[in-house]
Parts: sequence; structure tokens; C-alpha cells
Amino acid sequence: MTKLVAENPVVVFARSGCCMCHVVKLLLHGHGVNPTIFDINEENEAAVLEEFSKIIDKVEEKSDRPPPSFPAVFVGGNLFGGLEEVMAAHITGELVPLLRKVGALWL
Repeated sequence: MTKLVAENPVVVFARSGCCMCHVVKLLLHGHGVNPTIFDINEENEAAVLEEFSKIIDKVEEKSDRPPPSFPAVFVGGNLFGGLEEVMAAHITGELVPLLRKVGALWL
């Protein structure tokens, strides 16, 4: 998973059947972003959350961030957040410039 996050500008880890995950994917697609989607089922959810913690620890020395949940959106190799953070960035106009910066948007 570390390689997946590092090699793609936007990665969404989404729980199968999760409505919040669906909204994040729709919002990104609506902006013209084609994120890498990693669908997670209940059987491998705990292992994926543990791997998130390892990825975050490599990037951030000390984080006050709560443990990741789904959807988990990585932008430019870093955990951006979930639906709340993506929606807030969209509303404030910060999302599109960030997506351009990491190469997820060209226009």
C-alpha cells in the first residue's frame, strides 16, 4: 500500500458499500480527477487500518491526527483526510489548487 500511495497523486481507500466513500469518489470524479481506488471489505479492514498507521508514521513524525477511517484520501503521498476534509477543501476552494499541485488535474 505504501507504494500505491507514493506512486499515485490521489488514492481513495473506500469501504465497499459505504455511502460516504461513494460521495468522495463522486466529488473527485466531478472535478475531473481519476483517483486510484482501493476497495476494502470487512475481512481486510483491520489490516488496512494498521497499514495506514505505518504509512502516516513514515510521513509525519508526530501527528495529533485521529486514527484514519473510511474513506481515507491520500493526496500527493500524504493522508489528506476523509469526507469531511475533502468537502471542506472543496467548499473553501482549496481542493482544486491542491489537486493541480500534485498532478491530478491539468486544467
